Amino acid sequence: MQRNLDVYEQQAARAAQQGAQILVFPEDGLQGFNFSRSSISGYLETVPDPQQESWNPCTEPGKYNNTEVLQRLSCMARRYNLFLVANMADLQLCTPKTDLSSCPPDGRWQFNTNVAFSSDGLLVARYHKQNLYFEEAFDTPPQPEIITFETPFAGRFGLIICFDILFHKPKVNLLEKGVRQLIYPTAWMNQLPLLDSIQFQRAFSLGANVTLLAANIRSDRLIMTGSGIYTPSSSTYHHAQRGDPEEGRLLVARVPVLDPLWTGQSVVGEGVVSAESTSSPAMDSGYCHKESCFDSPSPETAPSVLPSSTTFLSSMMYDTFTFALLNETEGNVNVCNGTFCCHLQYRRLPPGDSKELYALGAFAGTHTVNGRYALQVCALVRCAGLDVSSCGQEVEEAETKMDFLLEGRFGTRYVFPSVLVHKLVLDQPEHLETAADGRVTMKHSTMTGGLVTACLYGRMYHLDNE
Repeated sequence: MQRNLDVYEQQAARAAQQGAQILVFPEDGLQGFNFSRSSISGYLETVPDPQQESWNPCTEPGKYNNTEVLQRLSCMARRYNLFLVANMADLQLCTPKTDLSSCPPDGRWQFNTNVAFSSDGLLVARYHKQNLYFEEAFDTPPQPEIITFETPFAGRFGLIICFDILFHKPKVNLLEKGVRQLIYPTAWMNQLPLLDSIQFQRAFSLGANVTLLAANIRSDRLIMTGSGIYTPSSSTYHHAQRGDPEEGRLLVARVPVLDPLWTGQSVVGEGVVSAESTSSPAMDSGYCHKESCFDSPSPETAPSVLPSSTTFLSSMMYDTFTFALLNETEGNVNVCNGTFCCHLQYRRLPPGDSKELYALGAFAGTHTVNGRYALQVCALVRCAGLDVSSCGQEVEEAETKMDFLLEGRFGTRYVFPSVLVHKLVLDQPEHLETAADGRVTMKHSTMTGGLVTACLYGRMYHLDNE
């Protein structure tokens, strides 16, 4: 841990030299991962609650015993005049018999924890991770925590960790409070074609209309790489390729402060978000009404989009998608999974040049492998080979560029859009629009590389427990 703290110290000095005001380190960056409940015990410190007391570990080191990590981080923030957020392991003692909050039998809570320090070293926030991902060493907090802290240079930031980004608590609670800037330490295992790290970081920033500061740990063995600083209109990111010799990278970006005065309104998907300007006209989606694909009187009736004739089923990320192939150089494709339908208008560029196979997939249902969560997804993907059974497999490279309009009618306002191109580079969709009836449209042209995935990833939080 001391060696890792030395690395943090070097990076804090470099960040300060470049004028950074806030610095974020990755999840598990100090102690590593894959501990049991007992084997992590030597790495735990008790983090006091900054909502209950004011403590500066750097200037008051004697106040608590066994807080070397907190002291070192606090002094780092103070020395380099930075707000600093790090992830560490926290121990809170409790009494199994008298504590009503279901204290563990061994009398201790062990939490995966974000700590935030102000630029004078004051501990200003402590957040315990809500949505654990196979973390035997840690407990889920008895109550979900909605934690924010204030900065003089950019107002309020909210705290989440890794798997939290896929769930309602505490992420949506923060959005509903009007928080527009989220800090996100993560140890994310990349899963193509829909949940690569930078792909979903970018998608979340766009779909939720927020700034996201995402610090991912680097482990080639666990396919963990990809961090970024994202705003609704920009992204600064790094995605190491497997086998890259470098061990990490410091990302620095200047970002606008987003107006927090949206409280009380839906923070996600209201109106139009666009890369060029907020008034950019959407590609006319009138084709939809001609085929009456989205205006059937009741969503429970038969699907109102006629699926394309050659649909087939294939597994993508452990979910059974209904797919339709893109057989022409340009055209329209519809595909439905139950009553949920996706529509694509596309044109390959240059026509007929590439032999690559593409398919449009739709899925509506509950994902149940390595986590349980309800989805509606429209995804245009490059198939791994030329056989339909390869559609939905992991692909990192592609030659085919295309102009497209991808559209679905979602039963949620939480829809996260992404465009991922050759060698895991992000493209900013040219135009995004959410209609009052739940129809989400993503339009893109002038692609910078061959298309790997274009996706509208809808999270049906209200169905998670069904």
